[in-house]
Amino acid sequence: MKYDYVPLPERQPLKWPDGKRLALIMTINLEYWDLLKDTTDPYYAGGPPVIPDSLPGNVPDYPNFSWREYGQRVGVWRMIDTFDEIGVPASCTMNAKMGLERQQTIQAALDRGWELVAHNYEQGDLMTNYQFDRPAEQSLIRETLRVYEDVVGRKAKGWLSSSLRSTTQTVDIIAEEGLIFFCDLMNDEQPYLIQTPTKPVVATPYSVEINDFTFFHRRGMSTSDALDVLKEQFDQLYREGETTGMLMNVGLHPHIAGHPYRIRALREFLAYAKGFDDVWWTTREEIAEWYLDNHQNHIPA
Repeated sequence: MKYDYVPLPERQPLKWPDGKRLALIMTINLEYWDLLKDTTDPYYAGGPPVIPDSLPGNVPDYPNFSWREYGQRVGVWRMIDTFDEIGVPASCTMNAKMGLERQQTIQAALDRGWELVAHNYEQGDLMTNYQFDRPAEQSLIRETLRVYEDVVGRKAKGWLSSSLRSTTQTVDIIAEEGLIFFCDLMNDEQPYLIQTPTKPVVATPYSVEINDFTFFHRRGMSTSDALDVLKEQFDQLYREGETTGMLMNVGLHPHIAGHPYRIRALREFLAYAKGFDDVWWTTREEIAEWYLDNHQNHIPA
């Protein structure tokens, strides 16, 4: 994977469509975990467990499995209701097994016209398992994209790896498969181009800082603390957006943000951000397609 180092002061001002100052992406990660793995190695599920004592993959870990499944059964629906109440869209990621096993959730996103981004096949099978087996990684990506097309009814345009753990060849493979954006990199607040042997791919940065896992499980924030961080991030990027358009991504997980005592942070932040007319409530696909046509005015290749 190759991309140029171009620090922010050396770029031209980024001018979002219609003069918007800040592109805002609210990401709901729709993820499915297998209960069992055919291995005696510890089961790494791609995120902090609620009970930290790991078990072998071939032994069921019901507390952690059902804690995550809470998001599929209850949390995601509370989040969907919140987005509907405020009247703003989400951008969802979807691993293939979520599309196969939890179709009602995917249909709810489709019914609302929300974006769905291909997000690996199963959450606990990281791409890094295939760093030294490119054909196996390519096969996994192709199967993920096949399921995506069957479930969603159109071809995927972008990719987010489980836990953002990709390999040195992942972006080259997705470019070969016709995708146009990649979400695993967290090194910017604007899009930029990644060069591949096939074609450029747009980096649409994700964030582990502005992320409910970080707020609540890594740093032990309260609901009010998390709301304050979201507003602080938004306010600063909005201020910078007067000079050059910025991008804010909020990473959400239904088994984290979807609990009753946390949903206020999401509801109040959405209502706060909706009060600004020059915010672009957008998708990664919209950003990628626009940037492929306009990158020369920002960072010339």
